[in-house]
Amino acid sequence: MENQRRALVTGATGYIGGRLVPRLLDAGFTVRVLVRNPDKLRDVPWADRVEVVHGDLGDAESLAVACADVDVFYYLVHSMGGRKDFEETERESAENVAAAVAAAGVKRVVYLGGLHPRHGQLSPHLRSRVQVGRILLESGVPTAALQAGVVIGSGSTSFEMIRHLTEVLPYMPAPKWVRNHIQPIAVRDVLYYLVHSADLPADVNRTFDIGGPDVLRYGQMMNGYALEAGLKQRPIAALPVLTPWLASQWVNLVTPIPRALAMPIIASLQFDCVTHEHDIRQYIPDPEGGLTPYRRAVRLALEKMKEGEVETSWQDGFVEGAASDPLPSDPDWAGHTVYLDVKERRTAARVEDLWRVIEGIGGQNGWYSFPLAWAVRGWLDKLVGGVGLRRGRRSATSLHIGDALDFWRVERIDRGSFLRLRAEMRVPGQAWLEMRARPTDDGGSVYDQRAIFFPRGLGGRLYWFAILPFHGVIFNGMANRITATALATQGEPKANG
Repeated sequence: MENQRRALVTGATGYIGGRLVPRLLDAGFTVRVLVRNPDKLRDVPWADRVEVVHGDLGDAESLAVACADVDVFYYLVHSMGGRKDFEETERESAENVAAAVAAAGVKRVVYLGGLHPRHGQLSPHLRSRVQVGRILLESGVPTAALQAGVVIGSGSTSFEMIRHLTEVLPYMPAPKWVRNHIQPIAVRDVLYYLVHSADLPADVNRTFDIGGPDVLRYGQMMNGYALEAGLKQRPIAALPVLTPWLASQWVNLVTPIPRALAMPIIASLQFDCVTHEHDIRQYIPDPEGGLTPYRRAVRLALEKMKEGEVETSWQDGFVEGAASDPLPSDPDWAGHTVYLDVKERRTAARVEDLWRVIEGIGGQNGWYSFPLAWAVRGWLDKLVGGVGLRRGRRSATSLHIGDALDFWRVERIDRGSFLRLRAEMRVPGQAWLEMRARPTDDGGSVYDQRAIFFPRGLGGRLYWFAILPFHGVIFNGMANRITATALATQGEPKANG
């Protein structure tokens, strides 16, 4: 590859984009990223190696700035949940990009879309992805529209859905689409094709189907996972009565995947999801050693999870209701009714030991108070289509801005002193939880905890007062247990920063 070509990556805070950027850097590209919230990149290891442009695909002005002097434009942005008008939004975004890349003289567009049947009615999300690809192909700028199906890798939506369905259910009553044929592809192979698509000849302007070497039924994929995970194979019964809507409710309840994200994935599985051609081999040779078989892709994903090295996760880009919306940098209290629950505890524990407990909260460590109440709240959230409590956390020891943490998301972190979480459970309003560690002159520390709630209408106010008695138990216990744990675990290894 030529050195110092400039690539623009959109979707850099998402699952694929967050992995593509460092690989482009390693391949010799100068990389620019277009993001709605630059703070979400603050803690990524490659942040100081890229140029960041603040904006989005709906803003023609920021697009023009981002596209200046760019050779390759990577289009990796998709709406996956929440907005009813997502098809119109996606169309407008694609048209904005088509105009911007043509005006800026960009030499190549690389787009990642979805595998789909050539005939028959497509789901709204697949239909939207096809439309975006068509708009880019007609932009006048050479475009490679890669079309992938189920992507298997640590933290991918499809992998997490397969993993949890297989691990949770010893017997699987499933929709009839478990009999459909799927051609999964390892995330490493998707990234390989994305990087090398920058080298396609200038006269190449077309779609390419990409898939791994195995064509399997969805049920076979689940049992392939079971074998790699050391589990017994699961009996699977295909039931014709489970519609995509019902199946998404089921997936929502038994996996961390929220209903808004499960629905488009399941809708795309209603037909066989296999490649119709492998023409990309004429331009890009298969990776060294060949494309990754399905079970090896599962094995690699499990190894990464075991080592705590999940590079990116589906949770990174998915925010209920608006997948790409930036997180507010600070609650704006002007004009809001605000309810607070404030706790303060002094402890003899050193401030670094207190911080280690704060940064390690959630996931396997739990929330240090009344675990049954937290579990019930998570299940209630799942029942109404929310994210629930089972998303866990990507790293057992460290948090970064934008990380999902059970049914919270990290909105701000000043490592060593302050953590703010924004609630993503379904509540009639907006909620935050803040935790702060302050040193004292005698070598101890002070733990400050604050729950903040902006109610929405009468329902929000009634909700706050209904749960107020539980706050006395949950938040008091939480403050007491966190400080006690910090004191009891003094001197243990610190969280990685």
